This record gives sequence, structure tokens and C-alpha cells, in this order.
Amino acid sequence: MSTALTEADIAAVNSVLKSGMLRAAGRCAELETRWAQMTGAKHAMTCANGTCALQLAYEPLFKPGDEVLVPAWSYIATVSMVVARGGTPVFCDALPDTYQVDPADLARKVTPRTTAIAVTHLYGCPVDIDAVQAVADKHNLMVIYDAAQSHLATYKGQGLGHFGDVVTYSLYATKNLATGEGGIVTCNDDGLAREIQLLRSHGETDKYLHERVGYNYRMNDMAGAIGCSRLDRLEAQTQRRREVAAEFDRIIAGIPGLSTPVTTPNAVPVYHLYVAQIDPARFSCSRDEFCAALKAEGVPTAVHYPRSLPLQPALSAWNNSDTPVALGLASRVFALPIHHDITGEHIRIVGEALTRVADAYRV
Repeated sequence: MSTALTEADIAAVNSVLKSGMLRAAGRCAELETRWAQMTGAKHAMTCANGTCALQLAYEPLFKPGDEVLVPAWSYIATVSMVVARGGTPVFCDALPDTYQVDPADLARKVTPRTTAIAVTHLYGCPVDIDAVQAVADKHNLMVIYDAAQSHLATYKGQGLGHFGDVVTYSLYATKNLATGEGGIVTCNDDGLAREIQLLRSHGETDKYLHERVGYNYRMNDMAGAIGCSRLDRLEAQTQRRREVAAEFDRIIAGIPGLSTPVTTPNAVPVYHLYVAQIDPARFSCSRDEFCAALKAEGVPTAVHYPRSLPLQPALSAWNNSDTPVALGLASRVFALPIHHDITGEHIRIVGEALTRVADAYRV
């Protein structure tokens, strides 16, 4: 995946370097304003990275000992930061086709100790927000959405910042909007925004006046400048990702034994990752062998993720052994290369390789 800086990006950073104002300043403020507008949020706050964004979101909303419903199928940060806060993660299963959290399992896992839902808009596709919110409304739960992989995705025509109590984003080097390292937190409540801003910078309300204990989780203006520069191109790049995904959908639809990712109803994804599935019963090889054969054909793949979160050693204390779909996905999913710079020739190579490998291993 290319993350090369353009001349415009480099010029933006050079401007900051020449100014001498390297800390969070005007470019971070500009990124915050633009990101809030583009995602449908009232407030956007930049921070050091996506993990810091999750910490800033979680700390005001629940306390140590609270149960938080979390996805069994996601990147670890969504859940590990619940643990870091002192919360008790309760793993909820995934849907087998969209890979998003299963709202019915969320509803089953609520207990009197549950105070929040923290779920991921995984791979660039939103979860079923209406269904998640229905569970939250019924039980008076707060909702935090991890949108690290879902920049500019929409649900019912609205940006993801429109929904939930807080939404977090990562601007890591491989993300659709990448600053190298960086994160953003959005919300629509003035008081909550102020609390997050205080947490982000040592609880400081005036120079050397600290209202509460906080952290140093600020972004710097060099990262902010890269974010602003790349934001100019993000909508066009996102549309290209959708075009590439549509081509992959067309190709995979013609290959028995493989299945495409399914989009949540009412959602428009942004395909941070394009994650297909193999049906092991249709082939004489494992998923890993299938991917090794694709690599030999010149097509790299990746596995997001090789194990579900309840099976991560760091999280095994909370494994409820009740997330079979997530467990199965770990041996079936594989991600094809997707990026806004992929050409028609790249797509042709991927399609021909998929067909040859599938034909070679089909039973």
C-alpha cells in the first residue's frame, strides 16, 4: 500500500517547519474543523494516535469495573483500551457476511453491570447503527464507535460522526487518511468535548493551571499539515477504492467457493480493506495455502485477523467461548490489495490469479 507523500504534502510540512510552530497549532485546528464538517460531527479533536483517541473517548464515559460490550472480531485496540481503563470487556460475536458486530448478540450479552457499547466500523464498513442504538436505548447504554478504518463512510446518508456518544479515528500510515501517526475524536456534546480536550492536554485550562489530571496526547502541526493536504484528495481516493471493490466483487462472484464482503444495509463503505472469504469445503487447501499460491502468482494478500480477540493471550481472561462466528472467520478471511492507485491492469492480474488458484484447488 503506497503512503508516499506528494509534493503538496511536503510543501505543507515545510511551511510548518519554516514557521517554527511545531506543536499543535493552526494546521491541527484546521484539520479539526474540516473533519467535523466532513463526518457530520459538532466537535473534532486531534490527538497523537488512534489508541490515544480511544483512551480519550473511554475515560469520561465509563469507570473501572464497568462492563463494556465489545466485538470479538476487530483490531485489539478497541478492546485493549477498555481493559486499560479498568473496564470489563464482554465479547460479542460477528456477523458472518459483513464481519461487523452482531446486534442480536449485543442484546443477549447485556447485564445489569453493562454501561457502554464499544464497537468497530470494521474494514471501512459501518455496523448496523440503528440496531446497535436500539440496544443502547433499551438499556440506557453509551455508544463509542471506533472508526479507525472507516474515514468518510456513511450510514443513511450521514457521516459517522453524527452517531453515538463518541467516534474515534486513526490516522496511522496505512489508513485511508494517513499522517504517519495521529488520531481524531469526534462528539456532539459540548461538555464531553471540553472534558476530552482537557484530558488531551494535562487538564490545563490556563498556563500551569490544571483542572484535572490528564495526558499529553496532542497531535503536532506537521501531522496536521499532512492531514489537511491529504484531505483535499480523500473523497476522490475513496471513490476510487469503491470502484476497485466493485471490480473485485464482480470477479469473485464468478469464482465458486469464494465470497465477497457484504455491506451493512443503509451503509456506504470506504474499503480500507477488501476482505473476501474462502469456503474450506470447496477447496483441497487451507486459506493460508490458498494465499501462498496467490503470492506465487504475484498477488500479495493479508489476513485481518489470524485469530479472534478472545483468543489473544492479553485478553484471554475475558474469553467467554461464545463467539463461534468470529472464531471461524480467523481461518477463512483474506484481504486483497486495495488502494486508490490500483490500476485496471492490477485488477486484471488479481482476477486471473484468483481464478487460476481456485481452479487448481477446487474439489
